[in-house]
Amino acid sequence: MNAITWPAADSRRMAPRVAESLRDARPVSYWLDQPGAPAPAPALRGDVRGDLAVVGGGFTGLWTALLAKERDPARDVVLLEGRSAGWAASGRNGGFCSASLTHGLANGLDRFGAEMPTLDRLGRQNLAEIADSVARYSIDCGFERTGELVVATQDWHLPGLAETAAAARRLGGDPVLLDAAAVRAELDSPTYAGGLWDRDGCVLVDPARLVWGLRRACLAAGVRIHEGSPVTGISQDSGALRLATPRGSVRAARVALGTGAFPPSLLRRLRLYLVPVYDYALMTEPLSADQLSSIGWRHRQGAADMGNQFHYYRLTTDNRILWGGYDAVYYNGGLITAAQDQRPATFARLASQFFETFPQLAGLRFSHAWGGVIDTCARFCAFYGTAYAGRLAYAAGYTGLGVGASRFAGNVMLDLLGGEPTERTALAMVRSKPVPFPPEPARSAVIQLTRASLARADRQEGRRDLWLRTLDRLGLGFDS
Repeated sequence: MNAITWPAADSRRMAPRVAESLRDARPVSYWLDQPGAPAPAPALRGDVRGDLAVVGGGFTGLWTALLAKERDPARDVVLLEGRSAGWAASGRNGGFCSASLTHGLANGLDRFGAEMPTLDRLGRQNLAEIADSVARYSIDCGFERTGELVVATQDWHLPGLAETAAAARRLGGDPVLLDAAAVRAELDSPTYAGGLWDRDGCVLVDPARLVWGLRRACLAAGVRIHEGSPVTGISQDSGALRLATPRGSVRAARVALGTGAFPPSLLRRLRLYLVPVYDYALMTEPLSADQLSSIGWRHRQGAADMGNQFHYYRLTTDNRILWGGYDAVYYNGGLITAAQDQRPATFARLASQFFETFPQLAGLRFSHAWGGVIDTCARFCAFYGTAYAGRLAYAAGYTGLGVGASRFAGNVMLDLLGGEPTERTALAMVRSKPVPFPPEPARSAVIQLTRASLARADRQEGRRDLWLRTLDRLGLGFDS
């Protein structure tokens, strides 16, 4: 695949340094552009039966299939993937595997305050079980226990850091609150005013290699995987469900749906709660020893800043820097096209912001630039439910923080399909739904107005306008 072709107008608008840094960037996820991808599994042909059919070969589907076999090795599990395992959000994210099930502590406290001690405990247990699975199945995915560093780039961010630290300590955590000098000793940027280091709530992974490892573990456990087999419809069939594909079908007593924004037509009700948002990222070439020394980063934490429009960034095992976020783009009408995976204006903005954050890395070039859809909902974290009289369970709406939460979602779906109450199914987070989005064209108007208001709040020291305050009261929001 060749480097990105930049429209002439975009090239003229870019500063020469930014244009040069992006000149040879390949328009594909770095993670998926590395050797080691498995050969595709055969497409489904003919009509088959199974005990459990799993739709989707990303993290949610793979964890669900693997957990189902761990619970009952005799269960016949069939996994259907429309393209190849991990091709979508699971293979192009930042690789932040967080203990949070609620898209961060602040969001969880706002929405599920009384449950946060339980949710925090279950989230940390889930992260520990992911670590155990990675070791047990010998998954080589660059698993690093680095924690996460949240940085303040404005003085008005500092009270929020202190509040988060205090809330984490009340839950039994031990975050490290850092002043400007201390945070720059960890990761040196002239833009930093302070930071908070959660040392045990996040690990870093190579997401594509985690997908490939889970896929291998599923096959070894006896899961039947069919790639290139998009599910085109679901119908009831004598007390079971039948999933149609272009060349065959699966009849199963239970179905777990883990496709996120793809495809929304399989379960019409999900359209009320989900919107597809495009997220974009860059990957640098490997840093030299001198370049890495110039920024420090001895503890290799994952990092994110505190803006409404925020960046996330981390080191890879070969010392590249992934730099993503900021623009969370909703295309009016919820349009999803492959062409939108590339957005030169966003790549130029990200590159410029990268060099503002790390001016000592001037001259560094980007090897990859990519984007794609994530699914978001009004509460920013996953929601759950059942359909077809409890024979189908679903999970969706991770809003970019699904690397770890997807395993928890797999357990929730299996609990729901089993029909027996568990600690997970008793959670208000599992029993409730987000506030639905309005239909189009009001949906596009609401989202674009919200994006503009969030950007304005960042420019005005966090002051939220009447529109954002109204959305806060309604429990309806938008996040990147």
